[in-house]
Amino acid sequence: MKKLLLATIALLGVMFTTSAQTKPVLTATIKTPTALCEACKTRIEAYLKRYDGVLEINVNFRKGETRVKYVTDRTDIEQIKTAIANCGYDADDIPATEDAYKRLPKTCKKPEDGGAHPKPKTPPPPPPTNG
Repeated sequence: MKKLLLATIALLGVMFTTSAQTKPVLTATIKTPTALCEACKTRIEAYLKRYDGVLEINVNFRKGETRVKYVTDRTDIEQIKTAIANCGYDADDIPATEDAYKRLPKTCKKPEDGGAHPKPKTPPPPPPTNG
């Protein structure tokens, strides 16, 4: 009986310590409208992987957004946005740092700065109907 009681106490102790070690994890979506190609995606993901607490990064350059999963006791959303801005890209309300933006390759800069990202095209008008 005594062994059963000790085993139960030990089991409960292990369960409580493992549940206490669970870190709060959040997923946030950040608007990154200036990340418009595969090179931009690779650059942002490689840069954010260095940060403590960032678990997953997915840059969707077609939608202009970055989804980040992070541990809240190690970092926060403002630090992640600042890191993206320090990489040379706009992140929500935080503009890219000028120095980092200047270091981007020409292909990853905005068209108004001589970059190669195409401007969004408006669809051509429909052909006239004969009728």
